Amino acid sequence: MTVNQESRDRGSEASGGGLVQRYLRRSFPRGLSTCSYPDRDRQRQVEEPRGPGPFYFLGGANGAEIVSVYCESRGWKRIYNKHRADFKLKWCETKSPANYCNFREGGQLVYQIPNNRVLTTKIGLLSSLREYERVSTKVNHGQGLRRLKMEEFIPTTFRMDVRDEREAFFAQQEGVSNNESHMWICKPTGLNQGKGIFLLKSQKDVAAFRLKLQHTEDSQADRKTHRRQPQARIVQHYIQSPLLLKGKKFDVRSYLLIACTVPYMVFFRHGYVRLTCDLYDPSSNNLSAHLTNQYMQKKNPLYSQLKEDTVWSMKSFNTYVNDRFQVAKGLPRDWVLGVFAKRMQQIMTQCFLAVKSKLDCRLGFFDLIGCDFMVDEDFKVWLLEMNCNPALHTNCEVLKDVIPSIVVETLDLTLEIFNKCRLKQRILPLASQRDFVLLCDRVLPPVSVLACSRSNTNAEFYQKSTKKTEPRRCKSGTKGKLLPSSSPDNVNVSASGEGRSRSKSGLRPTAASPLRRSSPSVQGPSHLHSSSNSMQTLRNKNPRPRVELKPSKCTLHHHSKAAAHVKHVKAQQKTGMSAPGVSIRGPPLLPHAGPPVCGNKL
Repeated sequence: MTVNQESRDRGSEASGGGLVQRYLRRSFPRGLSTCSYPDRDRQRQVEEPRGPGPFYFLGGANGAEIVSVYCESRGWKRIYNKHRADFKLKWCETKSPANYCNFREGGQLVYQIPNNRVLTTKIGLLSSLREYERVSTKVNHGQGLRRLKMEEFIPTTFRMDVRDEREAFFAQQEGVSNNESHMWICKPTGLNQGKGIFLLKSQKDVAAFRLKLQHTEDSQADRKTHRRQPQARIVQHYIQSPLLLKGKKFDVRSYLLIACTVPYMVFFRHGYVRLTCDLYDPSSNNLSAHLTNQYMQKKNPLYSQLKEDTVWSMKSFNTYVNDRFQVAKGLPRDWVLGVFAKRMQQIMTQCFLAVKSKLDCRLGFFDLIGCDFMVDEDFKVWLLEMNCNPALHTNCEVLKDVIPSIVVETLDLTLEIFNKCRLKQRILPLASQRDFVLLCDRVLPPVSVLACSRSNTNAEFYQKSTKKTEPRRCKSGTKGKLLPSSSPDNVNVSASGEGRSRSKSGLRPTAASPLRRSSPSVQGPSHLHSSSNSMQTLRNKNPRPRVELKPSKCTLHHHSKAAAHVKHVKAQQKTGMSAPGVSIRGPPLLPHAGPPVCGNKL
């Protein structure tokens, strides 16, 4: 899971991360905000660079200046036309169709996985975790693979867009006095920065919220014309007894990096601590006392004076916990950097495993996701939410030290893995890995097994907006049996790991394996599951290896011409004219080569 310190130090020097960091510090002097300049960018749009490139495109201001400095230091040129197809890297805030329509798998890098909403929206994450828990409870994961229960890290949550859950929530609140009632927080599913959030602190608030939902539902039913549906919401139990730092509420922003999706390479990194400007008061009606994000804290009139106190480094957080709580709470020393970090990694891993079979997997997609955690007074760790396109501004001293290094290492890791996959090299060890911790590797999505056995140009397979290609099925004979692909490419099926390449049957078991077994559509072609003798034969360097395959009626139905060829070969064998070293039983099928390091042949 981790890389030793010696490897990290060596990787840091080899990747040139230190050089880029020094360049970034020179580029961002104290007090200079890393924002973009729209007016300047509009003036430069007419200066579209031409030539061989490489080119990069930036869509939006979030992290744009850091990414621009990084790319320019590598000799890349910025383009401003989002419809150009000759880019090497496209870094955009939004997931518009224009950002993906010209994407060439294996040839370009695009920031943000198109359907990351299954992980980064509140309802998407909740639904994915529920589904994963429902499937996983029926499967024995074996020793060392304990799965967390949702109630261990997700506060009790109800979906307001589902009638049964909505009615269950309100039924639970009926007859509860204000003294006995819990505080609830209502959040819209697809918004960030605290937008649309409000608290339900009393039975009066709950009743008013119920009437509002009923009114909205009635209004939608009365309208003759279809209009945009209201924002779906969740209601979540509010943690009223959080751990406080100097009397202030806080949460922790950490990062989940999906540096590659074919194969999956997933990392964790520490971020920083966000605190409120005001002291915590659970009865306060001021949202800025309950929500810690910078967008809300900027509304405080004293923010300009207190902003340096609203962001702590993880080192400062660790020191504070050691000094204040280690003895009082009986915590191990460096609880923040030890126990807490491992718990966050465990939660992130489970969330990823819940969605890995759903994400669009194409070589070149990568994503940096902001994960927000809270610690209560009993030092229990709660996941609040996961955010796509996390804020990458550097408006205080701690963020100036943290954010640029996160973005630089994100790009370093993504580029190194991408290039190794293109060249079919072993991925691990990673020279550019410094502060990110490897969580998951060699975990192929179920569909990749089928996609890899068909064609290199499999963009249509992964993209929902285009026509899907499926394995051919026989309409007669053996119903439902998948047939081998007629693709001429011998593409390998397994991913790499720690300097070794394994076949599909040799992959180590993962917690997601029940998802593969539960889906009938992810069975690979029968010729992928050859015996050990067949695999040994296939490893022969002879360009025309021996093929020992018996055809079924279904196969003969789809290979009538090949059957005629078999008869011709048998006739040649009788006359001693058969090709040397070739024995054919049934229609000739393409041999399946041994597993490569990466899933796509480029």
